[in-house]
Amino acid sequence: MGKKKYQPTPEELEVARIRIPREGEVLGAVEMMLGADKVRAKCDDGNIRICRIPGRLRKRVWVKVGDLILIQPWKVQSNERGDIIFRYTSTQANWLKRKGFVKTISIE
Repeated sequence: MGKKKYQPTPEELEVARIRIPREGEVLGAVEMMLGADKVRAKCDDGNIRICRIPGRLRKRVWVKVGDLILIQPWKVQSNERGDIIFRYTSTQANWLKRKGFVKTISIE
């Protein structure tokens, strides 16, 4: 028999040290999973980018449709492609929306 794992209640979930977009990074929402570790994301700057999930995030962070992600656009084809740097939890995404960091994209 396995032990029951401690599940924090929603009141205990606390937003601490959220990764805020820096210079050259944009927020985006995942529109579609394309396969081969790529997703199509609607970015906050109005572009739709095909983003790559890098190897360091591939098995550790599961990206789903509707997730809010932080994108680093490529130097070449910066309006069409990018790399996913970070995936926000729903609590973090709501905090970013309240503080005004998310402007044009809708979070599901």
